[in-house]
Amino acid sequence: MHADLSRLTFRPAKHYSGVLAQQGRVQLDADVNEQTAITQHQARTLAADLIGQHGGPHGATGFRIDYCPGENKLDNLAVHGGRYYVDGILCDADRPSAGTPAGQEPTTTPHDAPAAADTPAGSRRAAGAADASDSDGDTGGEQQPCTDGTVWTYWDQPDAYRDPEKPADRLPAQFPYLVYLKVWERTVTAAEDPEIREVALGAALPDTAARIKTVWQVLPLSGTDLGAPANPTADQVRKAFRTWSDAQRATAATAAFRTERPERSDDDPCLTRPDHRYRGPENQLYRVEIHTGGTAEAATFKWSRENGSVVFPVAALDGTWVELATLGSDDKLDLGAGDRVELADSAYTSRGESADLLRVEEVDLPGRRVRLSAEPGPGTGRLPGLHPFLRRWDHRAPGGRGTAKHHRNGALKVVEGTWIDLEDGIQLWFEPGGRYRAGDYWAVPARTATGTVEWPVAADSRPLLQPPAGVDAHYAPLAWVVGGERAVTDLRYTFRPLAVPVESVGSASGE
Repeated sequence: MHADLSRLTFRPAKHYSGVLAQQGRVQLDADVNEQTAITQHQARTLAADLIGQHGGPHGATGFRIDYCPGENKLDNLAVHGGRYYVDGILCDADRPSAGTPAGQEPTTTPHDAPAAADTPAGSRRAAGAADASDSDGDTGGEQQPCTDGTVWTYWDQPDAYRDPEKPADRLPAQFPYLVYLKVWERTVTAAEDPEIREVALGAALPDTAARIKTVWQVLPLSGTDLGAPANPTADQVRKAFRTWSDAQRATAATAAFRTERPERSDDDPCLTRPDHRYRGPENQLYRVEIHTGGTAEAATFKWSRENGSVVFPVAALDGTWVELATLGSDDKLDLGAGDRVELADSAYTSRGESADLLRVEEVDLPGRRVRLSAEPGPGTGRLPGLHPFLRRWDHRAPGGRGTAKHHRNGALKVVEGTWIDLEDGIQLWFEPGGRYRAGDYWAVPARTATGTVEWPVAADSRPLLQPPAGVDAHYAPLAWVVGGERAVTDLRYTFRPLAVPVESVGSASGE
């Protein structure tokens, strides 16, 4: 979560069921956020226990898939509305209506009726071949689900940002293939969603609370990558997908933090207490995030002392010059020459991409502009509707206070089996043999009162290895696309309500 937080305190193993506010005490963001996490954990655990790993309510089961052959265009999929739960996380596939402007007569189309979400996709023919009992609520004859306008499609789903110009984004050309649901969460601030900001507070003040967004993405997986047998049954496809998804979710990298009093600490004897190993002047929440994934030979990372929360909305791009809506509120949260920045927007963040981290070469204060070391790559930051922004990272050019080695993409190289100096006595350890995923992160609070970091340790005070704090992805199979007359086999689960009439229970018990 890229947010301005003091620390993250929720620990499921402690079995806390609530947070109690006490009178006359300081109210901290960590306490409020822990209560939110406790409530969310309880609700999702209960839902997963009752529903299972995934499923949707009968009569409103979402994410039914229809295959739409492209003919002279690219193939497409219709993603029908409704609700679906994955590991207890609610996903809503309903597509909001565009609304009617004031003074305009509302228009209706034959497709305004809601889709029959629970109609088995396995009995459906290719798109457009519907009959009276299998018509998504349209009794007027044949229809093309992917041009309906009331449902999402593979190409316009809200958080996947598929690009037809990228071959890797296209649906597989070879049948069969699996369509699955990927679910994860990310933080959204006022930089991405201006409606979060209370404008009455004025532009000079910082934003208030951030939001956590559930991101769902309908994605394909080739039959070869799935590893299913030839002509599999639905249960065999589900079993193969469970094996694949377990491998995707398995922890493949661990890290640890500690503090060691750096050399030449006596050069600033009055800055912090002489016996403190953390030499920073302020309390911080450090974030180490994997920038490019892979093994240690290829993986890189970046770090921030502000949990990656320092962002600057982009007003315009002109070559290497970037015009910003603001240059920051103070010297601690501004941009300066030598800073490393990442140009991002909603699509870049949701796709989990990794572009080069660029260096700030020059700052134009009156014009609210910065000049970067290179022009940002194509495809990111050019569309105002995607709310582009610069995110500052705090590892600087070679010659700074850390000892981590820089990579040509502007990030730092992952080096396993040795302690890496970040800054002010904070050290990072990557356990050998890890396989790293872009976006994985670890967060550690550093405190001036204790002169160290808050990190779990063994009985002999050695730091314990920990898996990444996120990103935690969840998966569910939706459909097995085979083409031809049997275009799609439905792989979803559904459940009925638990409640029944009182008289039914009474008669069954003999009362």
